[in-house]
Amino acid sequence: MFYSFVYSLYGSEFPFFNIFKYITFRSICAFFTSFIVILLFGHKAISLLKKNQTNGQPIRDDGPESHIESKRGTPTMGGIIVVASILIGTLLWGDLESSKVWICIGILVGFGAIGAIDDICKLKTSDYHGISPKTKLGLQLMVAAIWCYIAMRISDYPQSTSIFFPIFKNCSIDFGSLFILWAMFVTIGSSNAVNLTDGLDGLAMGPIIMSSICLAVISYLAGNVPFAEYLYITHVPGLAEVCVFLSSLVGASLGFMWFNAPPAKIFMGDTGSISIGAALGFVAVLTKHEFIYAIVGGIFVLETVSVILQVGFYKMTRRRIFLMAPIHHHFEKKGWSESVVVFRCWIISIVLGILALATLKIR
Repeated sequence: MFYSFVYSLYGSEFPFFNIFKYITFRSICAFFTSFIVILLFGHKAISLLKKNQTNGQPIRDDGPESHIESKRGTPTMGGIIVVASILIGTLLWGDLESSKVWICIGILVGFGAIGAIDDICKLKTSDYHGISPKTKLGLQLMVAAIWCYIAMRISDYPQSTSIFFPIFKNCSIDFGSLFILWAMFVTIGSSNAVNLTDGLDGLAMGPIIMSSICLAVISYLAGNVPFAEYLYITHVPGLAEVCVFLSSLVGASLGFMWFNAPPAKIFMGDTGSISIGAALGFVAVLTKHEFIYAIVGGIFVLETVSVILQVGFYKMTRRRIFLMAPIHHHFEKKGWSESVVVFRCWIISIVLGILALATLKIR
C-alpha cells in the first residue's frame, strides 16, 4: 500500500524515496510496524478478549497439575492480534503486485479462520478439544488445496514442481502434478506441528521466530539470481518479496511475546498457531527448502514425532514411552520448570537455525 504510493516518486525530485525500492529496507519497516502495532494495541485487545471470555481458554484436565490452576482464566485467541499485525506490516510495506505475497496472506488468513472456529468452539463448550479432528483436517485440506493449486498455476519457472535435497548439488525429484499433494502435506503438517508445540508460555514463539528469520534469508537469496547461482540453489522469481511478509511475522511474534512471557496474559490459541505454522510450511515449499525448514523447525518435528510415537506405542502395547506427550510436558513431569523447558527449546532452535543456514554453503 505505502510501497505503491511511493513507487511513483522513484527517480523524481525526491531521490530519498528510492530507498523504498529495496526489499531489505521495507522488510525492516514491516518488522517494526507489526511489532509496534502489537505493543500499542495489545493491552486493549487483551482486555476486550478477556471481557468476552468468561473462563478463558479451557485447560487440559490430564495435563500437568500446575497448569490447571496457574493458567486458569487466561484469555485465548491472541492469534487475532498476531495475524492482524502481520497483515498491517505486509500490506503497508509489501509489493501488492506480488502474487506470492498474496498467496502467503491467503494461507495465513485461511488457516487463521480455521483456528478461530476451533477456539470459539472450545470457549462455547468449555472443552479443550474444540472441533473434531476430522472436521479440522477437512477444513485444512480444503484451504491448503485451494492456495497450493493457485501457487502451482501461477508458477512460471523451471522445476517449480520439483523438490530439492540439501547438501547434494542438483539433486531433485520432479513430482509433476502430484507436487500439490506434497505442498499440502508440508503446509498442513507444519500447521499442526506448531499447534502441538504451542503448549507452554512462549514455547512456540522461539522456534517460530528462528524459522521465520531463516526462511527470510533463504527467500532473499533464492529470489536473487547472483546469490542463487553462487549457492547452487533454485532461483524462484519474485520470491525475495516474501521477506517483507516474514519480517512482519517476526515483528508480530516478538510483540506478542511481550504479553505471552510467563506468566502469559493471553494465549495465542489455534487462531495463531495453526495459521503461522501453515504460513511457514507454505513459504518453505515456495523456497524449495522444505528439508531445511525441517532442520530449523526441529522442535516442531520433535513435538510431533513424540505424539505419534506415544499414541502408536500405546495402542500397540497399552504402555507409554513418555510420561506425557507432547514431549515438553514429559520434561515438566520430570521436574523441569516451565521456563527451563522454554529457554532450552529456544537454545536448540537457535543452534538448529545456524546449522540450517550453514547447509546452504555445502553443495
